[in-house]
Amino acid sequence: MAYKLELWQEAKKKCRLNDNDIQKAKEMGLNPKSLIKNIPNKNEQWKVPVKDWINDMYEKRKQKMEKKQNEKRENINF
Repeated sequence: MAYKLELWQEAKKKCRLNDNDIQKAKEMGLNPKSLIKNIPNKNEQWKVPVKDWINDMYEKRKQKMEKKQNEKRENINF
């Protein structure tokens, strides 16, 4: 589902994200509203900033995809 540019701009501003972070969020299919909801407040010291959350999730998914691709390559070779 495509979200309006205004929602992404609002999320970018409120979450202090850059264009690269927004692109990663879009690639993963995240909702700009969910990014805003995940902004940690003072009572949620355990939450990481949205920027770090996006980057961590992106790296984990990237590693998972690479592992899956390597397994496919190994299965083709046999």
